Amino acid sequence: QGYYKRTLDYPLIREWKRTGCFAVPMIHSTFLIDLRKEASTKLMFYPPHQDYTWSFDDIMVFAFSSRQAGIQMFICNREHYGFLPMPLKSHQTLQEETENFVHTLIEAMSNGSGLSFLPPSQTRRLMSFSSTQIFMINLKRRKDRRDRMLRTLYEQEIAVKIVEAVDGKALNTSQLKALSIDMLPGYQDPYSSRPLTRGEIGCFLSHYYIWKEVVNRELEKTLVIEDDVRFEHQFKRKLMKLMDDIEQAQLDWELIYIGRKRMQVQQPEKAVPNVMNLVEADYSYWTLGYAISFQGAQKLIGAEPFSKMLPVDEFLPVMYNKHPVAKYMEYYESRDLKAFSAEPLLVYPTHYTGQPGYLSDTETSTIWDNETVSTDWDRTHSWKSRQQGKIHTDAQNKDALPPQSSLNTPSSRDEL
Repeated sequence: QGYYKRTLDYPLIREWKRTGCFAVPMIHSTFLIDLRKEASTKLMFYPPHQDYTWSFDDIMVFAFSSRQAGIQMFICNREHYGFLPMPLKSHQTLQEETENFVHTLIEAMSNGSGLSFLPPSQTRRLMSFSSTQIFMINLKRRKDRRDRMLRTLYEQEIAVKIVEAVDGKALNTSQLKALSIDMLPGYQDPYSSRPLTRGEIGCFLSHYYIWKEVVNRELEKTLVIEDDVRFEHQFKRKLMKLMDDIEQAQLDWELIYIGRKRMQVQQPEKAVPNVMNLVEADYSYWTLGYAISFQGAQKLIGAEPFSKMLPVDEFLPVMYNKHPVAKYMEYYESRDLKAFSAEPLLVYPTHYTGQPGYLSDTETSTIWDNETVSTDWDRTHSWKSRQQGKIHTDAQNKDALPPQSSLNTPSSRDEL
């Protein structure tokens, strides 16, 4: 019927895992045509070729005319040439087109593209949404991350308060003693067996001081994001919808991940009744982004974690009683934090372990109790910072997801 059948090569080429120039049955959106060839005069979108009898679709019509003219189409992915917003489908609105363009723009920023910008014609009104204070954690020496994040947030019309992160590289032994910081007895990194690093202590303190501010200012709900995230399409709309649904359902929550690495991948997490796109959080890594309530911040501070410190993304699962290492949880008597997660997630890392541009400020520093001993842990092989592993299909919680739209067709551009 004019549609194509994917081969095993398709995802490898589409995701740049195999690069080169490849013969393909159809292409779309942007392409080069050698007009010096006589056969190029037979290429057409409209009117369709006289022998064309399949669905009236521009991609399929063009591919048919190419085959009839004896012209082989190729896709070349040796270079990343740029970004292109998805064309609207018939049922979509101009507001969605605006959101699509903004997402394309911030994706380009996340990939480190050297984009230049004209000054805005008018000042945008940035806002915190759903009465939520938003904090962004950023190391002062990471101006590149700060500038990129502020630009992507500006494009989404989101206002944040920048929180200067505690730099683990600047922490010394006397400062740790003054704070009465001690590592939880027996803690080891699950992959390298190394102890806590000063970078991880700095990361913990950065989050801890935000929790303190939440309590001191009696903030009802707060969003915390780190400076190395990329935003899901329609991030602002989806987050506002999720928080509105949670409020309408009167859900008693204290922590909601919007970005994480899910470590329990064999069993589905429990869907939350009456709230789409929300599950009860199981064991998770990363603190890319999360919402925290006043009560949640109180519980985290009340646990007095300085004298038994873990990396912050190990501490949180302990506090909601989902850490797989039982001996860690023995040091925390109260473990009743009400923790949930967006499903699917709303933010992701800009880079994963081993990718160009990846750099960890937490894993590549000195041992927590000896500033002369550097970790020999190679960040390019850090399993903790690797991309989310494949979640077993049986573990996908369909109950948390809205029904699939019947408007998606086989010829949709996002399927190509």
